[in-house]
Amino acid sequence: MHRFGDADDIAWPAVYLASDEAKFMTGQVLSPNGGFVMSQ
Repeated sequence: MHRFGDADDIAWPAVYLASDEAKFMTGQVLSPNGGFVMSQ
């Protein structure tokens, strides 16, 4: 994405994990990094 992440990029995954929508998720890793790791 050619930019650094901001607080909203991390906040929404955190809000999701804290919500009831994520109650069935176990043992997963979310990596909100904008694809930076994949481009290395």
